[in-house]
Amino acid sequence: MPEVLLGGIEQARAALRARQGLGARYDAPNAPARELDWARRGAAYFARMLNELSDNALNGDSRVPGWSRRQVAACVAYHARALARATERARTGAPIALWESPDQREGEIEDGKTLPAGALRHLVSHAEVHLNVEWRDLAEDDWDRSLPFEGIPSARVTPWLRAKEVWLRAVDLRNGGRFEDFPGDFVGALLAEKTGHAPNPSGDFFVLARRHLGTSQNSY
Repeated sequence: MPEVLLGGIEQARAALRARQGLGARYDAPNAPARELDWARRGAAYFARMLNELSDNALNGDSRVPGWSRRQVAACVAYHARALARATERARTGAPIALWESPDQREGEIEDGKTLPAGALRHLVSHAEVHLNVEWRDLAEDDWDRSLPFEGIPSARVTPWLRAKEVWLRAVDLRNGGRFEDFPGDFVGALLAEKTGHAPNPSGDFFVLARRHLGTSQNSY
C-alpha cells in the first residue's frame, strides 16, 4: 500500500477517534485499513445513489438483466447480512452458517424487493451498520481465523468483498453511478483481479474498467 495513502487513512482514523471520545468502537490495529476504507466509502456512495431515487423510481430497471433497482438494493442489504454472519463466526467461533439453504440468497432478494420503499431503504442502512459493528468488534486474532466458507477463508477478505459489492452495485442502480467516481487505487485492484495484471492509470484507465467490469450479478 502506498505510504501516502496509508498515512492519510491513519490520520483520518486518529481524527475520528478524537471526535468520538472514549467508549467508541475502533478497528483492530491489524485490520485491513485500505479495504475497509474502500468498503465504507463505497457504502456511502451506494446510499447516495439509492436515496436520490424516488420511491417510484425504485421500481425501474437496473443494469442487471431481469432485476429492478429494488432487487439491487435488496442484494446489497442481504450481502451485508451474510458477511456479518461470516464475521460473527470469526469472532465467536459459533457454528454460524453463511446461508441456511442453497436458495436463501435468491429468496431473500425476492422477498426484499416486495418491501415498502422506506423499509427497503432501512434494511440497506441497518445491514450496513450491523456489518460495521461486527468488523469493529473483531480482535486482532479474529481477522485471520480460518472460516469454512468457499471464497471466504477468513474475515480479512470480507471488506474487499464488500467494497466490490457496494461500488459495482451503485453502477447497477442506473442512477448516475460511474466508474470514474471510484477510488483510483480500488479500480486498479479490481482490474488486476479481473485481468491478472495491474493496469497503468492512464487516460484509458476507466475505459478498461467499463469494458472489463460491467455489471455485477454474483456476490456472497
